[in-house]
Amino acid sequence: MLDVGCGPGRLVAALAALGSTALGIDVSQEAVDRTVRGGGAALCRSVFDPLPGEGRWGTALLMDGNIGIGGDPVALFIRVSELTGPNGTLIVEAATQDIDERVEVRVDDGRGARGTAFPWARAGTRALSSYAEATGWAVEDRWRVAGRRFLQLRRR
Repeated sequence: MLDVGCGPGRLVAALAALGSTALGIDVSQEAVDRTVRGGGAALCRSVFDPLPGEGRWGTALLMDGNIGIGGDPVALFIRVSELTGPNGTLIVEAATQDIDERVEVRVDDGRGARGTAFPWARAGTRALSSYAEATGWAVEDRWRVAGRRFLQLRRR
């Protein structure tokens, strides 16, 4: 399982503890360090960089709003299809609203300092379903848990 934008690696560490092969990737070295300290494997890389196991990952995750990475869900879906195997699965968390937007955001450090602006996207289930179909993914399942919405996609 490949966790794209793994953050502190809670899913990667949980899967590793269960004996599953899991790798987290994140552009934040601090996030990668936290993942490793928590017992998971992680690399400090963008999803758009070369990655180990390209074309062989069985499942990829885009959790916690990470459909926003790069500001273009279509490009992200295409890239993840390159990373997964021919029957690959993608589990993506959708925005809770019926939304489809592209914005520039900045990270606030909590003390008032803001980083450089970067592109981000937010998309609800309707928009994600449309993008999935347009990029060779089929929606296999949809569900809600604790107010969060998820789609399970399979490569066609």
